[in-house]
Amino acid sequence: MKIKIKLLVSPRDISEAKTVVSCGVPYIDCKNPKEGSLGANFPWIIKKMKEIIPNNSSQLLSAAIGDFADLPGSASLAALGAAVSGADIIKVGLKGPSNEKQGIKLMKKVVKAVKEYNKDIIVVAAGYADRTRMKTSPMFLDIPAIAANSGANIAMLDTFIKDGKCIFDFLNVDQLIQFKENAKEANIEVALAGSLKMDDIPKIKEISPDIIGVRSAVCEGFDRNNGTIKADLINNLMKELN
Repeated sequence: MKIKIKLLVSPRDISEAKTVVSCGVPYIDCKNPKEGSLGANFPWIIKKMKEIIPNNSSQLLSAAIGDFADLPGSASLAALGAAVSGADIIKVGLKGPSNEKQGIKLMKKVVKAVKEYNKDIIVVAAGYADRTRMKTSPMFLDIPAIAANSGANIAMLDTFIKDGKCIFDFLNVDQLIQFKENAKEANIEVALAGSLKMDDIPKIKEISPDIIGVRSAVCEGFDRNNGTIKADLINNLMKELN
């Protein structure tokens, strides 16, 4: 049976969000690229993006809350703020926790804050494939365990430094399949991101994650900061993906 890979696209403003919604993308991911890999946008932007998704739509609004240091209180408060603002999915970048134990501690606080507000909100524990370029961050194979042991729903890998290098510059297909298998054993969904390109689709299909996240790939000039999301690029990617 063919497994459908769902697409997550990260608009930075309302105009881009309208484009993403109109293309039928399953996950609209509110993000502020100027504040980092998982840079947080403003509460009023999250709220407005939620308002443009039709009430009868199955599309969900995701919100990145930042690349977090080992600060469980700050992370849990930011996560609750995103939830109150209307996000259906909360993404947390585990920049600061240096190991699995610290990552679980932080994510448990985030999950508690979010799920006590609304048990149906999905929580994502996101790690970084390029952790070798960072001062601290959990190992990539720690992320599924962090998600599973904290009550999160999705284990994600992204890249921290956005300089054109993609996830496959740091981890190969076999390593990412192992990441996926570890997550699936714990009944956790898998999301992959990190400057993915159209040329990466064969590798993505081989790994077969539940979700892939993009911004650069659907921006003019492959420019996540200065480019604008374009409908034709989204449609081409969705066509090639499945």
